[in-house]
Amino acid sequence: MGNCLTCFKEPPAAPQDNLQNCHKEDMPEVRLYAAPSHVPASAPPSQTVISNGNHLSSTPLPVVAGDTQSTVVNRFYPLPGRKTHSKSAPVMGLLESKQPSEGKLNALFDVYKDENEDCILAEGIEQLCKDLQIPPEDYKILLFAWKLNAEQMCRFTRSEFVNGMRAIRVDSVKAIQARLPEIANEVDRSPELFKDLYRFTFKFGLDSAAGQRILPTDMAVVLWQLVFSRKEPPILRRWLDFLDTHQHAVRGVPRDTWYMFLNFSETIGDELSSYDDTEAWPSLFDDFVEYENDRMNQNFAKDNKECEGILRDDFNVND
Repeated sequence: MGNCLTCFKEPPAAPQDNLQNCHKEDMPEVRLYAAPSHVPASAPPSQTVISNGNHLSSTPLPVVAGDTQSTVVNRFYPLPGRKTHSKSAPVMGLLESKQPSEGKLNALFDVYKDENEDCILAEGIEQLCKDLQIPPEDYKILLFAWKLNAEQMCRFTRSEFVNGMRAIRVDSVKAIQARLPEIANEVDRSPELFKDLYRFTFKFGLDSAAGQRILPTDMAVVLWQLVFSRKEPPILRRWLDFLDTHQHAVRGVPRDTWYMFLNFSETIGDELSSYDDTEAWPSLFDDFVEYENDRMNQNFAKDNKECEGILRDDFNVND
């Protein structure tokens, strides 16, 4: 959970001109690059049930910090002038029983909940992170939100918190601290669990209260960095550089494009020569591969010219 979209989401950028010579599909929400219905070697998004991973494994799971942009931290913390959450939960009392106490779970929720709403909001989440001794932009916090099956950033409802804590069998701050590394290690070992986390991350990044269905590009970049912080695909840096270079044309990332990037990164690796543009990939991937190939050709031509110049200089010296 690298940032707090609900509280600090920036207004979407005004539509601008698209990339020249780029082919794109129309999205019903806005005119964006969109993924076709076919997902190579992957289940269709419509058949995917986003959960907290408990349907895939009944064993505890683990975690580690990730490399995210500074905007993540800035968006997560409370706005200037807002009252700081002053309450802090005791760290004693690691629960060893398999079934956490309902009373303890609700009492722990009450420590962090907002004064005017029966939810844990930005200030409460910030305090919880401090008590956990984990930065808000850490990968572990994303995992925690995933296990709670939280609907949106900067907001944990009572039912999400109580049910999620019961599912991972913890009822104290110290118990959460001990369980999160286990969750991270479990996700590392299970491609299915990581896929579940990856798809949850897209939903989690949306401003559901505003009915948002497409991730703003800058938010998608931050979340890609966060969710891949433990194991980065070889193509990720070049992909993010492409999105940064073409911000004027790529106005958002639809769900299908987000889902299919995981399959794309696994299929392509670091060899774009294996990319088959006749397959049903989103047109944004076509544009990315074309951009990378052009850039590589330009670098190759530049290197050849430099090499020819060096050879001519050597020949003239020898004469």
